[in-house]
Amino acid sequence: MPIPIISPSGYAATRAVAFADADGNAVLASGSLPLPVTLGSDPTVPLAGTTAASGTFGPYQPALGREAMLTLSGSWTGTIRVLRSTDGGVTRLPLTIAGAAWAQFTANCCEPIWEETEALARLYLEVTLSSGSLTYRLAQ
Repeated sequence: MPIPIISPSGYAATRAVAFADADGNAVLASGSLPLPVTLGSDPTVPLAGTTAASGTFGPYQPALGREAMLTLSGSWTGTIRVLRSTDGGVTRLPLTIAGAAWAQFTANCCEPIWEETEALARLYLEVTLSSGSLTYRLAQ
């Protein structure tokens, strides 16, 4: 007989870990029925490419609660900025921290640049090249 879980807990202490099923009953976690835990949304499709021309590339949809990694490589000169939008790309603002420019690059890199918390947010790469060819990848 199922044991109802009373709100607000959402879980029941047993000899094993349990969680509430769709009907609010305790279900023991197992290999075939693991805990229903997620870390944001599923990993997203990377924004990747190579360009020898300036432009804005995106959008990239970051997974919530996970760091977005930016990789820039190639022989190029110029500036790359990461922009963020929450209105479908109509308004794109550069990332900042304490009011100072953040995620702005003039050389190759491979580093985490942002951890998103808002589901509607999208990231873009603003590429301003003076010369050369840039290969970019923005991914989780």
